[in-house]
Amino acid sequence: MSVSSAKRKEGGVGEFIRLLVHAGIIALVIRTLLFQPFNIPSGSMKPTLLVGDYLFVSKYTYGYTHYSLPLSPPLFSGRILVLSQPERGDIVVFRLPKDDSTDYIKRIIGLPGDRIQMIQGVLHINGQPVKRERVEDFTDTEEGRRPQRVRQWKESLPNGVSYNTLELPYNLQSDNTEVFHVPADNYFMMGDNRHNSTDSRFPQVGYVPFENIVGRAQIIFFSVLEGERAWEIWKWPWTVRWSRLFTIVR
Repeated sequence: MSVSSAKRKEGGVGEFIRLLVHAGIIALVIRTLLFQPFNIPSGSMKPTLLVGDYLFVSKYTYGYTHYSLPLSPPLFSGRILVLSQPERGDIVVFRLPKDDSTDYIKRIIGLPGDRIQMIQGVLHINGQPVKRERVEDFTDTEEGRRPQRVRQWKESLPNGVSYNTLELPYNLQSDNTEVFHVPADNYFMMGDNRHNSTDSRFPQVGYVPFENIVGRAQIIFFSVLEGERAWEIWKWPWTVRWSRLFTIVR
């Protein structure tokens, strides 16, 4: 091999490495400051989010905390560069207060100062029942089980945000709760799958500090059937939920 050929080869390898480094830096900046991908591992947000959904969460909407950074180093406390406050009905990813290495995704139901209570399965906010109406049953096709029809309700929050919730045909402890008084700078989270969600109704989660919110769920960019693997591209024609791709999360 001539000297010029060797130099061209070394230059090509070096350029490729520089390209990889630059791409990695760009990806890190986007993940830290703009959007972070998450996947849905459980059915607690059915029917809105399904197991196998992959979505982008905006990191900039509510500003940044140390949880926005890779590995979450405690470099500062509170939030910085806040553009807007969380609103009732937003679906957010947050760090579990009792285990801040674990990410949860739920819907914001209670704002700071609110009084939240469940009475016979009906959500009450500040003493008023939230409007809900019965809609067509949801067919749950959870992996390993026969398809099951689950009662579905359209729930409308006081600020006009509407979404569907699921409810089994019998009452659970979570259908009748105490009154929860949401502390300042905290939020009350609930899953849309009301009988299959560990959320702020339970001591394992409790109230979620603003600082623990990582970001707001924005868009589903990919989705595969429950039990399938996204990287098995040879199965995509049959396992991808094509109708869910690039849908806005509401």
